[in-house]
Order: sequence, then structure tokens, then C-alpha cells
Amino acid sequence: MKCWDTISRKLLMVLLLAGTMETVALGAAEGADPNEAAATSLNLQDLDVGTAQDILTRIYTLLAEYGLKIVGALLIFIVGRWVAGFVSKLAAKAMKRAKMDETLVRFVQNLCYVVLLTFIIIAALAKMGLQTASFVAVLGAAGLAIGLALQGSLSNFASGVLMLIFKPIRVGDFVEAGGAKGSVKEIGIFTTILNSPDNVRIIVPNSQITGSNISNYTVNGTRRVDMVIGVSYEDDLQKTKEVIEKVLAGDERILPDPPIQVAVSELADSSVNLVVRPWVNVADYWPTYFDLTAQIKVALEENGITIPFPQHDVHLKNGNLASSIE
Repeated sequence: MKCWDTISRKLLMVLLLAGTMETVALGAAEGADPNEAAATSLNLQDLDVGTAQDILTRIYTLLAEYGLKIVGALLIFIVGRWVAGFVSKLAAKAMKRAKMDETLVRFVQNLCYVVLLTFIIIAALAKMGLQTASFVAVLGAAGLAIGLALQGSLSNFASGVLMLIFKPIRVGDFVEAGGAKGSVKEIGIFTTILNSPDNVRIIVPNSQITGSNISNYTVNGTRRVDMVIGVSYEDDLQKTKEVIEKVLAGDERILPDPPIQVAVSELADSSVNLVVRPWVNVADYWPTYFDLTAQIKVALEENGITIPFPQHDVHLKNGNLASSIE
């Protein structure tokens, strides 16, 4: 009983303080002296049960009106935050199952969480009775301003996301794209880094890569070595083909399928040109190209086949200089 009596007294003091503050505020608003208003409100002799009940009623009304709104807003925020985290993690797991790039997975997960959390905060503020229309308008205007200011960067960002999703190139591929050629070192959200054959690092904006043709020399696994060999018009073409085919047959790096092609491609001014087209693995392309060029020349010379080159023949006729180009 003593405990309840103590609690009742403390509650009465709180109610008196609340009533005093309200009276002071009303008196100040009407131009009355705050000290007189406070003295009047603190007069315990004028306090009766009806006044206390009126104060309690006002407090209950305020709690019923705003307390439930605050509790509802907190529930929306807490539950919504958990849902945002769950949805973002679910999206990340789905992207990992699809074997998407880890950089894109983390970015999409964070972006999904932030967007959902923004909508949740707006919903919680609306539950508390705050006007969110102006807040949404400010966010929209800020987003538009940022989008216009970062138009080029956003274009690179969108291109980077598309590259990470569709994967036209991968790290390690030798490509020609965006006006540059080299091995792909890194694919970022905004730029792609290439290393050129002479070990120069090239940073290319992603929008330039997706906005132009992309030549990927690695993705198919094999490449055709294209060579042009010129021989004299006096040489035997059949013998020339046999010599070249023998050189190609002795190189183990050349693939049996597709078949090797050795054929006459052009009757030029000073030579008969033959195309030599063997297939090799991507890693063997340049070593094979350089070795075959030297080996074919040596083999043709050993078999008496001439590799012509442009020259001028000068003829003297009746003491005058006459020249003709053959």
C-alpha cells in the first residue's frame, strides 16, 4: 500500500507540473503574467478531482494520438530494415548462383538495401503524420541535378554494369575495343584497364568500349595465322605448295582441324602470291607466326624457289637512256 501511495503522489506531481506548464503557456499566449499564471496553477487548494481527471484525459489523448503513431513508425522502420536486408541478401545469392562478377554482386546488394531503406524511412515518417511529399520532391530534384552533373560517369557506370552482366570480355582476354588493344587487366564499374603488348597500361572508359566494336582474340580459344608468300612467275607452283606444306606439317603447334590452307590468292606485278593459313591455339599465335616466316623462306631457298622483290631494269638503247619498270 505504501508503494502504491508513493507512486500516486509522484504521478500527481507530474500531472500538476504538466498542468502548470500548459497554464503558463496559455497565459503567455494571452499576454498575462507568466508568474501569476504559474502561481495560480500551483495552488493546491484549487485542485480537485475534476481538474486532475481533465489533465489525465488530455495526457491520454496525446498519448493515444501521437504515441501509437510513434510506435507504428518504429515498427515500420525495424521490420522494414530487416526486410531490406533479407531482400538484398536474397538478390546477392541469386546473382552468385548465376556466376555474376563479385564486384557487381556487392554493388547491387548495397544499392538494393539503400533504395529499400529510403522507401522505408519515408513510410515511417508518413506514419508519424509528417508531410513527405515535399521530402520526395527534394529527393527527386537532387537526383535530377546529380544525374545531369554526372551524366558521363553514369554512362560509364551503366556500361560497366552491362559488361559485368553480359561479359563480352573477361579478365585475361586480349581485345581491341574503345580504340585500344591489349590484355584485360581489370573490369571496373566505370573503367576497364588494359595492358598493351609493350606493357603500357591503358585505362578506357566503359562507355567507349560498349559504344564501339569489340574484337576479342582470346574467347574462341584458337586463331588462324594469315601469311602471304610471293614466288617468281618462273617457279613451279605445285612444288612451292609441297615445300610449304612440308614445313607446316613439321610444326606440332599447328592444329589438324580446321585443315591447313595453301592457295594462290593473287597474280601481282612481280610475284605470284600464295596465302598460307594454318590454325593454332591463341597462346601459340605469335611464336608460330614468327617461326613459320623464317622456316618457309629457308625451305624455299633450299629448293631453288625464288622470292621476288620489286626492282628497276635500266636499258641503254642507241646511246640513250631508256628505263622500264618490271
